[in-house]
Amino acid sequence: MPTARPGRRSAALAVSAALAVALLAGGCSSGGPAAEDAADAKITLTVNLFSEFGYADLYKQYEQLHPNITIKENRADLGAHHQNLRAHLLAGSGTADIEAIEIGQVAGFQPQASKFVDFLQYGVSKDQWVPSKTAPASSADGKALFGLGTDMGGLALCYRSDLFKAAGLPTDRDQVSALLADWPAYTAAGKQFLAKSPTKGAKWFDSAGNLFSAIVAQSPTGFYDASGKPVVQENPAVKQAFDLVAGAVKDGQSAGIQAFTPAWDTGFQKSQFATVACPAWMSYEFKGNPPTDGGTWDIARIPGGGGNWGGSYLTVPKSGKHTKAAVELAKWLTAPEQESWLFKNKGYFPSDQALWSQPDIAGFTDPLFNGAPTGKIFSQSAKDLQPQPLGAHGAEIGTAVGNALTSIEQGKADPATAWQKALADVANITG
Repeated sequence: MPTARPGRRSAALAVSAALAVALLAGGCSSGGPAAEDAADAKITLTVNLFSEFGYADLYKQYEQLHPNITIKENRADLGAHHQNLRAHLLAGSGTADIEAIEIGQVAGFQPQASKFVDFLQYGVSKDQWVPSKTAPASSADGKALFGLGTDMGGLALCYRSDLFKAAGLPTDRDQVSALLADWPAYTAAGKQFLAKSPTKGAKWFDSAGNLFSAIVAQSPTGFYDASGKPVVQENPAVKQAFDLVAGAVKDGQSAGIQAFTPAWDTGFQKSQFATVACPAWMSYEFKGNPPTDGGTWDIARIPGGGGNWGGSYLTVPKSGKHTKAAVELAKWLTAPEQESWLFKNKGYFPSDQALWSQPDIAGFTDPLFNGAPTGKIFSQSAKDLQPQPLGAHGAEIGTAVGNALTSIEQGKADPATAWQKALADVANITG
């Protein structure tokens, strides 16, 4: 289940002199429509986002390259942002120059592709991204591209090596990857952890919803089939994921802490769980909430192979005030140089597929995760990804199923009752 990146990420790191030179070199080659759009006067480009994309330092660089341009960023929460965009598109006015769309929402905007600029008309090539990234942000006939891929949520498994050691589990990341080769093996190791861990109160994973999201994200078919039909009830992969997670909850493996809440932050700090299914963008949480007991996080391959959870697009509505200049900014923000910098400095894994094999990405290591080769791990996860059909209400469906699992965690429902409630909620969502 793709999900939105929360708006609570670590503060920006200073841009190095080397980066400044690289961005200046990249920016000087842009030119084109942006210069024509802004040649006669100073303009302000507005960018509407639903969370922290890590762009602050890049905006400054772009403004230095284009002295007549000022960039203003606005943020709303996930739901309000996309609701506002739909309303403004319907009205034909009120959009920002650039509007972000989350991957779980983008299919709902595909019927309105004609209301956005077609980036293919501005020199963009779809080859910059894998087809699974461009297809959801293309028109139904595939002839127009209305969204440029930003990051993607390549999946890995973050684990507390010190808690593993205390419970008699291997700590070497290759051995951990081998032990947790698939999700049944993962939950079996969870039972061992609970039986042998001397750490009082530590659970195997943070929340049922997070675990379910990671498992479903690996399936060739998730909540929708290739025709755009909702298949939550018909797709056995969804029910199998639900049952596996519900079983782990009943075994006491979940800390029952809802993700992206203050309680989740405390869970990281107080060592309340030993593993987290972590897409690349989640690194902000580990940076912002180190364990108070001095424990260390490491990172291994995700059980079951590759997968993607999250990611976004930048779009330029035709109703914006400065479409040509906005196109150039969107192209620049999603160019290889900027996506590479965002990964190395912010942890946002690039959707630009050529970067996955570049030495500075594939060989990148992160001291936050005990020097783990995060570039290699996330790159391999992206390469192993099986493209999954997306639908208009994927995000809402994921929330409905996640809420059902939460009701099991809270002791308010048994698995069978929770599943039926999830199906009823999905039916209401999809009509």
